[in-house]
Amino acid sequence: MQLHDDKQTNRADNIQGAEIRLPSEDLTADLAFFMKTLGFRMDKIYPADYPTVSVLSGHGLTIRLEQDASEPPGTLRILCRDPAALAGGETELTAPNGTRVEIVQSDPPLEIPPTQHAFLVRRLKDNTPWVIGRAGMHYRDLVPGRLGGSIIASHIRIPDAGPVPDVVHYHTVGFQLIFCYRGEVKLVYEDQGPPFMLKAGDCVIQPPEIRHRVLESSENLQVIEIGVPADHVTTIDHEVELPTQVLNPDRVFGGQMFCRHQLKDAEWEPWRLAGFEARETGIGKATDGVASVQVARMTTGANGGSAGGGADGTSGGVASGGPDGRSFDGGEQVTSHTGDILFTFVMEGEVTLNGENQVSHRLEAGDAYVIPPHTKTSLTDRSADLELLEVALPARFETIVH
Repeated sequence: MQLHDDKQTNRADNIQGAEIRLPSEDLTADLAFFMKTLGFRMDKIYPADYPTVSVLSGHGLTIRLEQDASEPPGTLRILCRDPAALAGGETELTAPNGTRVEIVQSDPPLEIPPTQHAFLVRRLKDNTPWVIGRAGMHYRDLVPGRLGGSIIASHIRIPDAGPVPDVVHYHTVGFQLIFCYRGEVKLVYEDQGPPFMLKAGDCVIQPPEIRHRVLESSENLQVIEIGVPADHVTTIDHEVELPTQVLNPDRVFGGQMFCRHQLKDAEWEPWRLAGFEARETGIGKATDGVASVQVARMTTGANGGSAGGGADGTSGGVASGGPDGRSFDGGEQVTSHTGDILFTFVMEGEVTLNGENQVSHRLEAGDAYVIPPHTKTSLTDRSADLELLEVALPARFETIVH
């Protein structure tokens, strides 16, 4: 779906307005309803001696009521700050001509469905279809079922290098991550300075309703995008131009701050799972504990050790439980967690994921999995180049060693 059209300016010079036509069998009754009940005003009516057509306007809409028009009456949505105050508390009405009227909240609060926990594995070689989404980008779903609508995880690619047909927009979300997996992409964000290149291994969070735009990409760009909840609204901003003239990196958007993590500045610390080290992105702090994002890799020569928490003290898990590292069958550490959502994407290498009461899965780069809380798992037969992207909600949780 392309959001930008170079012909829009020429069309705007030519088109002077737009009407939606609705049928009417009793113009007098319909006028009374639309004007008195819904607050529209009359702009035109004709013929004078026996009116059969009237044009009304209001609330950003022009309606043409036309007697004996052939169209069905349709549905009209009225957006209100306080829906209960418009029509005596009624939120669904029917006009005399049969038009259904829904009176709804103009800016409804964000609702995040409760997580429907499940043990999920999505493998790249299973040939999950890529679908074309916003701005012509290709999307691959990494969390089938989306845990009841609580999260969406997408593997996104842009095959060709060059400008991206995007526009300034924002998302009404609880959390959103953009992690650059392959290639690089040029982005610009509200009050965060000039455009910059997000390179492989880098990531940003897009705080709620921060204006931003994708400008251009390299060939074979691939990113991992996480959004909470799964169904969230994207709004086009036709007024804001990016970059803005203001630089305000400490600005808070919906309780969160913009955070950009670069691989070149990474500091590696022991991870929550034995045998790994991880780089902390700072996202746990920037989101005030909503989510954490870490990249973990095998520790050279390590084959054990104790689990540790996040480097910034706000994310990752804190190990507890049996010190002997009891395992299923591979001699590797068995753990569970107390978080709500724990999503992992295999960036490099290979590993076998073993889950309690689950079939073992041999995973490789491009695969993803979700581990429910309190489910025992282990990672065995790990290749030396294994690298994992882990996203946890909330940021703070406990890792229990069994």
